This record gives sequence, structure tokens and C-alpha cells, in this order.
Amino acid sequence: MFNHRDTIFALSSGRPPAAIAVVRVSGPLAGNAITLLAGRLPQPRRASLLQLTNRNGEGSRTAPGCTLEPIDDALVLWFPGPRSETGEDTAEFQLHGGPAVVAALLSALGAMDGLRPAEPGEFTRRAFENGKLDLTSVEGLADLIGAETEAQRRQAFRQLKGVLGERAERWRHQLIEALALVEALIDFPDEEDVSDKLVQRALATAKEIEEDIRGLLSGSHRGERLREGLTVAVAGPVNVGKSSIVNRLARRSAAIVSPYAGTTRDVIEVHLDLGGFPITILDTAGLRDTDDPVEHEGVRRAGERAETSDLVLWVVDATGKESQPVPPVLRGPGAPTVWVLSNKNDLVAGESPEDGGKGNQGGDDLRYRISAETGASFDKLVSGIATYANEFFAGTESSIITRQRHRTALMNCAQALGRACTEVGVGREDIVAEELRLAAQALGRLNGRVDVEDILDVIFRDFCIGK
Repeated sequence: MFNHRDTIFALSSGRPPAAIAVVRVSGPLAGNAITLLAGRLPQPRRASLLQLTNRNGEGSRTAPGCTLEPIDDALVLWFPGPRSETGEDTAEFQLHGGPAVVAALLSALGAMDGLRPAEPGEFTRRAFENGKLDLTSVEGLADLIGAETEAQRRQAFRQLKGVLGERAERWRHQLIEALALVEALIDFPDEEDVSDKLVQRALATAKEIEEDIRGLLSGSHRGERLREGLTVAVAGPVNVGKSSIVNRLARRSAAIVSPYAGTTRDVIEVHLDLGGFPITILDTAGLRDTDDPVEHEGVRRAGERAETSDLVLWVVDATGKESQPVPPVLRGPGAPTVWVLSNKNDLVAGESPEDGGKGNQGGDDLRYRISAETGASFDKLVSGIATYANEFFAGTESSIITRQRHRTALMNCAQALGRACTEVGVGREDIVAEELRLAAQALGRLNGRVDVEDILDVIFRDFCIGK
């Protein structure tokens, strides 16, 4: 995918126009690019204000005959490798963020021999392959860029700073040392200073690491879930105001509202930030029997998404016209939390939506009496969802497993350590050594040290260009 003999460049800041634009260059010709554009190399790691000039024909693919064309005055930084973010010679140009200014600089860089535009994630991949970041930190960086809420930002930043990667690397080094003890007994069984006590020491280390890993794995999956967000499905029969409720929560017309049954045919997703936590609200089709094949598919999808949601807001009609009880599928073991919302309370004569009354449907499951038409009690509903999210994600601050890939690698390591600790006895040292080797390899895959080529392209493909 990448050729590291090339020198790459890209705009690393937001799309112009902007106050400032940042263009980065990384590779063996980064210093040459500075010299051609600014006339000299500044002192390493010190910003210098220099005029950038497009020397057409000098060091470029164009025909001989140099002409000078000023581009902009810019702050220029020079980071000789390996003391740089990518581990290579790196240049950074901070210039005015006008579209024409940025285009002129990128054009000048593209005309230089040996330089080419960077691919998505190529700067970060070079940092990874040069040992500046491990794979868990790379994933943390990707999550940090994509974070939409404060909770996601905090979790991603902790991963970027090595909260999991450093611990996994420490475990891996301990397992390598334990493996060396076992292999010493295998290779030198007759030496006086080599005894079965070496294997016992190795297994004690393996047991301790296994217990640490299983302690992490015993926690919930909420570290992974925080990346995706809490899913809240608004469900119920037709014509109870589900789409109006979604629009009220979103504070915009996200879903089509009409008096005709079956208007919502597919699941509509609305992403919100409530109390710093990511929430996805799902507007689902009204649940009813229908001969319309399109609506029937919408009803099927609605039921499926409701069953797999974290929280279901089951909407009933306060007037009693279109209400039905919560279906049994949302009641069994493993079912999501269900709140019953009594909507259209403004239509119940002589009753206040804030206080509710005998006309409200929902029975013992009734959680909120609201009116999507007037907005009555919606502040209480939003506050309740935010509180539920806070409780749902409680403990994620200490969670260090944020992806299923992390969980799988740690589980493979723990299982190998468990097998190693059961293979105790004379003549079984080879099996113990192999299990320890498999455990160390699992941790190596977690950090990207071994056997991860099959996932690298997938991870870096989702990065933006210039990062």
C-alpha cells in the first residue's frame, strides 16, 4: 500500500478557507523541500518565519529555467529524524489558510522530484512502523479524531497515551523472561544451576499475568460500547407520535410526521450528545400486522432494532386509541430496559400533561407522561435519558479495553496461560514453553508487534489524509 522510499506531503489542518493552514512533509527529502521553498533549513524544532517561494524549474519536474514566484510568509519547522512524530525527517509549514495559498504550496511540493501526496493515515502508519506508536495508541488516535462527546474524548486520549499498550508490553516482556527460564531447563537439563524451580518461577509469573488479564476481561463491554454510543429505540404501535418524539429530542425535523399510519417505513437514526455521552435515538416503524410488503419489512426491522437496543421508549397513546402493551419479546431475559411513555396527554380533557391523570395508559410501567405536540415534560425525559446514560457508562473511565480486537487478543493470551499452568510435570516443559510462546504472541498482536498485516490496511484506511 505504501512506499517508504517516497517523501509524502499533505494538508494536515481543516479544509480552507481558515485562519491558518498546516502542511506536513515526511520522508528523506523533507529537508530538501524546505531548502527549495524557503532558501535554507531553520534550526531543528524551532519555528522560523520565512518566505516560501515557488522556484519553478529548480528541483522540480518542470523544464529547466528557474523563475521565482512568492507563495506566502510562513512559520517553518524542521524535525530531523528519528526525533520526529513519524520517526523520519519531517517538515511543517504553517501559512495563511486561503484556498489559493494552500493550493500553491501543494502544487509546488507536488512538482518536486521524489515527493507525492500522502495516502489516508500514511503519516501515522509511518510513526507506527518506526516504533513511535503501538497499534493500541494508533487506534486511540483514530478514536480521538472521531470522538463526538466528552466521554469518548477522555477514553480515546487514555488509549492514545498507552493505558493498554504499555501494560500489554510489560506483560509480554515478563512472558519472554518466563519462557527463557523454561527453555533453559529444556536446553541444559544436566546443569547444576538449572532445576525445576525455574519452571515454577515461570509458571508463577504466568499465573499472575493470567489473573490480571481475566480481571480486565471480567468487566462489562462498556469500554467498547462507549465508542458506539448508547442506543435508544422509540417503539410502539402506529400513530402514537413516535416520530414527533424523536424530532423533539433531536430539536429538528429528523423524521417525517403525518397523520397516516405506516408513514415511517425504515429505522431512522439521530445522534445526540447528552451529558457528554453519545446517544443514538432510533425512530422505528409502528408495530402492527400489515399486508404491505414494504411496511412489513419496516415492522420487522423495527422489532429487531428494539430488541437489540440498550433502552426502549415504548410509546402509548394517552387517549387510549392506539395503545398496546409492551410485547413479550421485550420482557424476557436479556431484553433491553423498557420505559413506557404516555404521549398526547394534551388531548386528555381536564388533565395536565405535567401531572398526568386517570386517562394515561401504561399501567405500572408508566415512566413519563409527555406531549410531543406541546413539549410538556420533555425536559424531564431528556434528563432521565442523560442520567441513564451516565449510569450505563459508569466505570468506563477505568476501562482499558475499547475494541473487540483488544478483548480477543487478551482472551487468547489468558487461555494460553491457563493451559500452560496446567501442564506441570517432568517432561512437559516443551508444552509449557509453547503455551507461553503463544501467550506472548497474542500480546504482540495486540500491540502490533507481530502478525497484524491483515488488519493494518483496514485501520489506516479510515484515517483522514494528512494524519
